[in-house]
Amino acid sequence: MKPVKTVGVIGLGALGVLYSHLFTEALGKEHVLILSDPTRTRRYRQDGIWYNGTLCDFNYVDAASVTDPVDLLLFAVKFGGLTDAISTCRHLVGPDTILLSVLNGITSEEILGTAFCPENVVWCTAQRMSARKDGNQVICNPIGDLSVGVPADQDNQQFRRLTAFFDSIHFPYNTPEDIRVHLWSKLLCNVGCNQAAMVFQCGYGGLHKPGPARDAMLGAMREVVLVANAEGIPLSEADVASWTAILDSFPDDGEPSMRQDGKALRKSEVELFSGTIRHLAARHSIPVPVNDWLYHQVQEMERQY
Repeated sequence: MKPVKTVGVIGLGALGVLYSHLFTEALGKEHVLILSDPTRTRRYRQDGIWYNGTLCDFNYVDAASVTDPVDLLLFAVKFGGLTDAISTCRHLVGPDTILLSVLNGITSEEILGTAFCPENVVWCTAQRMSARKDGNQVICNPIGDLSVGVPADQDNQQFRRLTAFFDSIHFPYNTPEDIRVHLWSKLLCNVGCNQAAMVFQCGYGGLHKPGPARDAMLGAMREVVLVANAEGIPLSEADVASWTAILDSFPDDGEPSMRQDGKALRKSEVELFSGTIRHLAARHSIPVPVNDWLYHQVQEMERQY
């Protein structure tokens, strides 16, 4: 089994910086390529990136200048940037390249599988971290972990290569019994906390205390359970309780990514969250009033940018 020796990362949001930092610390900067286009590469080199108060010593690289495929390619862009990221990095994907996405939602793995080879994609979701990016400063505590796996009908060779690599560098990960169910479970979390935080303009502290923001978060989560069940995904109230306990452990001043998007006047990933749930709910004739309301509130907020 070929070991993982080189890593490429595309996307320097909060999670991109976090994983670029962990990989660079473990492998050394010469083996970790922070990939982008020439304009972004120049800006990264000029302005720098800080992680938890320390300037990052990253290897910023114009992706077009790299000729050899990498062993592991991590996509950490926003969903709206995934198509461009695939185009930027297409020549860096060889027959043995492991593809990993930390994008939110439940669709990026299938998109990568269509663009490349499904057998090269290890399904993944990032969880239990509280990460915030402000300009070129990233604060992350706790760092959480990655849940990784492949569907039961997919060859697991790349999954085994990835976990062997993670073990060798003491990277935090876990392997849920059913990765597809786990991605849906994380979607439940995001549909609740991200949207409620953006609409009610609060951080985790605003979601911790009883009131309209917490009620909206829990209501949106419970609607995901209904839609997931209709799709054959066995979520339950236990998933709502589990994710709520995790969110309640986060620092009050932490912020979900959609709250950060709202503050920065960026387009959010609402289509990945309530957009997905509303689409699937309509297929099964399931009412989802909380997600309908959150979706329209976010749309109105973004129209005001």
